[in-house]
Amino acid sequence: MTNYYKVLNDLKAHFDADVIVNTITEGDIFKVDLGKQTIFPLIHIMVNSANFESNVVRFNVSIIAMDIVDISKSEATDIFIGNDNEQDVLHTQLAVLNRAYEMLRRGDMYDDNFVVDGSPSCEPFTERFENLLAGWTMTFDVLVPNEMTIC
Repeated sequence: MTNYYKVLNDLKAHFDADVIVNTITEGDIFKVDLGKQTIFPLIHIMVNSANFESNVVRFNVSIIAMDIVDISKSEATDIFIGNDNEQDVLHTQLAVLNRAYEMLRRGDMYDDNFVVDGSPSCEPFTERFENLLAGWTMTFDVLVPNEMTIC
């Protein structure tokens, strides 16, 4: 049974090929070095759960796309935009997740052995971590064949 590996490896391969992504991590978000040593933008992949459903295994997956928000030393002249690039970070990271979802749904990652079920939910975050990171968390379900035998 290699379903868990397939989910992780296919997602990692996709993000390895994305020119906007510099670092890819997996597992517990609190074990990721989000300090100044990390090369951003960063993608973090978490498998939240796995459910056995007749002939498939349903994986609930969250992908966090994040980047550092740069704050300008000059005074803000536009109240809407402010003096940082937070809007740019949110825009870019949402595009990274949207491209990944479309590749899962009907692109290079789509095949009969790896099917996205339903629509993803995307939740933005700002200042979630200590070094002014912003981005999105996309959560979705992936169905893969249950290869386990009863023998």
